[in-house]
Amino acid sequence: MVSHTAYLQPISTVLITHYVKSKLLYTASVIELTRQFSLQGRTALVTGGARGCGLAFARGLAEAGANVAIFDIIDPDAAFQDIEKDCSVRTAYYKVDVSSQQSLESGFAEFQKDFDNALDICVPCAGINRHIPFLEFTYKDHHDLVSINVLGLYFTAQLAAQQMIANGTKHGSIVLVASMASHIAVRSQLCSAYCGTKGAVRSMCPAIAKELAEYGIRVNSVSPGYVRTEMTAAVGSPNSLLEPWANGQFPHLIPSWEAEAMNGRIAEPEDIMGACVFLASDASAYMTGQDIIVDGGVTRW
Repeated sequence: MVSHTAYLQPISTVLITHYVKSKLLYTASVIELTRQFSLQGRTALVTGGARGCGLAFARGLAEAGANVAIFDIIDPDAAFQDIEKDCSVRTAYYKVDVSSQQSLESGFAEFQKDFDNALDICVPCAGINRHIPFLEFTYKDHHDLVSINVLGLYFTAQLAAQQMIANGTKHGSIVLVASMASHIAVRSQLCSAYCGTKGAVRSMCPAIAKELAEYGIRVNSVSPGYVRTEMTAAVGSPNSLLEPWANGQFPHLIPSWEAEAMNGRIAEPEDIMGACVFLASDASAYMTGQDIIVDGGVTRW
């Protein structure tokens, strides 16, 4: 009489072997995916990194392992000083006005010298807004926005690309910072010129990506929605000195923004870090010329 175990033994062995192999493959897959998101040993530059979204992007890149330099016209928030210690990476701050060609070029020269020409990731995030009705906008108001939001971003990306080509990086990634405002007419704000500047950013993204593809440099953009930063706090605060043109004019904006989002809240800076890290990393190696919207669903209803 043949034992039932004689038939079961080979099946059990096959199942166990399959389970072990699957487990090993799964573990290897997790390790590989983690490696793809790692920015260990890479160098990043973030403009507007002293506070708000720029500071959040700088923090996210550092947490993923990148050394991070920031350009800004104001001194960095105290939280920037914690990044080097918390993330065991190198950080540096350069006082730069991105709307000035001389300041921007001087900042890059100093950054190149300090970091031995290393640069793999650039996030041009410096930007301003003006909450003024269309019929009252002045030439100077509009010129200020274009100088920083469009020209400052464009030439930051250009100088970064030139440095990446010169140093031969194999991981070149430029993450332009656009805005939800480039996709929709913002209902609760008077910011037609701002929308135009961010539309320019989103429009130039695939065009720049096409030109830099031959050098192995990817160019994508991220479009944040409403984010709780010093700029948005200034909009709702009558005592703010950060954005004096918005002093106390729109105390209703933050509740309005919360109502516009599907999930009933505006983003915290850390909510937008992940999209930037993804676009900067090898996890998005086949993405270029694309835009990622991080807006709590505002543009989808």
